[in-house]
Amino acid sequence: MKKFNLFNEIITAKTSEIKDAIDSGEKFAINSDGEVLKRELKDGDIIIYSGTPDKDKEIEKAFGPKYQIVVSDDRVLIKAFSNWQEIIAFNTPLASYDDTTADGVAEFSNKDLEDIGWQATEFNISYRELVEVLEEKVEGITLCIEQEEPYQFSGFGFITNNAQAKDVMFEYCKEKIKDKLKNDDNFKEEYLEDDQLEAKEFFGL
Repeated sequence: MKKFNLFNEIITAKTSEIKDAIDSGEKFAINSDGEVLKRELKDGDIIIYSGTPDKDKEIEKAFGPKYQIVVSDDRVLIKAFSNWQEIIAFNTPLASYDDTTADGVAEFSNKDLEDIGWQATEFNISYRELVEVLEEKVEGITLCIEQEEPYQFSGFGFITNNAQAKDVMFEYCKEKIKDKLKNDDNFKEEYLEDDQLEAKEFFGL
């Protein structure tokens, strides 16, 4: 997965589209590619602005003090990192997983991924471990804000292909659990509890 670090990124939008959206007086959103979205937001959208700007102000001021905006002919250049708290709210219902809190990742929004994650915890495979596997092996974007590496948190994960992620997660967990059953005394067959036996069956072991 690629990192989209809001601290470094400048989002580029078309001046004409921004002007038209502001003049409409209607609520709209801007995604990480600088596209103006007037439709209902859907899973996977990465939103850096959502609202109704002040149409009586020039573009540079219309979005409020937490957006740094420069108009350059046919382009509007946007730096959004100062509005991180609202950006969290915009993206929480849209992301594949949320890693913005001190507790870390607690669930996946996709049911198939969540089922795998839930079953894997029976063998002490954490959501953090699974997220690290996904960020290494599948396509998608992690939305974060950090001034320099190492990144202290990933923010939000947006997985491009849930089917790919499902296969990667399932195979990773299956092999990890198979190893635990063979080599970890804490997971000997005769000591497994009902939930662990159910998880073992879930992974075809």
